[in-house]
Order: sequence, then C-alpha cells, then structure tokens
Amino acid sequence: MLFFVLVKTFTQRDEGAWIEVSGFVRRLLSDDDDGSRHQRFIIDIGNRQTLLIAHNIDLAKRVPLGIGDRVRVRGMYEWNDLGGLVHWTHHDPLGVEDGGWVRYRRREYR
Repeated sequence: MLFFVLVKTFTQRDEGAWIEVSGFVRRLLSDDDDGSRHQRFIIDIGNRQTLLIAHNIDLAKRVPLGIGDRVRVRGMYEWNDLGGLVHWTHHDPLGVEDGGWVRYRRREYR
C-alpha cells in the first residue's frame, strides 16, 4: 500500500508531504555545505524509483552509510524531475512538527 501512496505523490508532483520510505543506498554524494550542512545520498526504493535524501548534519548526527545499505527515512518530500528529494529528516528544533529521521542498523538519526 505504501508504494501506491508514493507513486501517487510522485506522479502528482505533490510537494510538502511527509513520507516514510525504505530503500537501498545507491550513491553517496558530497555534502552540501551551502547554508545548513546536509549529508546527501540517493536511495533506490524499487520499481525504478530513486530519491535524493538531504539529511541536515547541523541538527542531526551523520549516518555512517555505505553503498548497498538498507535505510528507512521519514521526512518531507519535494518533487523534482529526477524522482524527488526528501529533507527535514531530523527533529524540529522549534518543537512544532514531529520531525523526521533516518533509521539505519536499528539506530535512529534525528
């Protein structure tokens, strides 16, 4: 059922939706140091769909990932023509939202 919700989100270019998704790390990218620092990696969620994950390492600990590792992510989805990206994978420093997380090897990074 989750897959169909994601397909709907992707195809309707739904932005600002909170999603939870799991997948395998396909690429590790360099950190984005423009403004808040973000650890960036791409996960394959199946059915030829990939997502860029932008994990804020100024607010949460870096996730010690490698290629092929399985992760689960909760964050805010933003559409783009490459499949989209997920950000806000950390706690809300203002305490307004529940925030997101990255789960890896039974540990939660938020």
